[in-house]
Amino acid sequence: MTEANTTYPVEDATGNPDDPSFEAVWTLLCERGQHPRVDHPDAHFDEIMADVLERYGEETVRTVTHRVLVEFQPFRTATADLGVRPVDGVRIGTTAVATLRELRQES
Repeated sequence: MTEANTTYPVEDATGNPDDPSFEAVWTLLCERGQHPRVDHPDAHFDEIMADVLERYGEETVRTVTHRVLVEFQPFRTATADLGVRPVDGVRIGTTAVATLRELRQES
């Protein structure tokens, strides 16, 4: 599936209470960005989140994440008008999707 037609199953977009909410994903992203895991196979995602939160601030990263997960915008497009480099949109989107998948596996 290409990035252009990909959707992500978050409750805010699907209406399905079995899907994780955007807030659950966002909370975990922030926690891991503030306290990256050590010696974990996915620790690189935590480092990415720490970097983008420091570089762009919480509000901007939250907006990009919301655009990707709830509004289904492509990763690069989600950065429009926010002063975020498109490559960082890809980093944010990839990390958000990985976190969402992890939460879905837990439920």
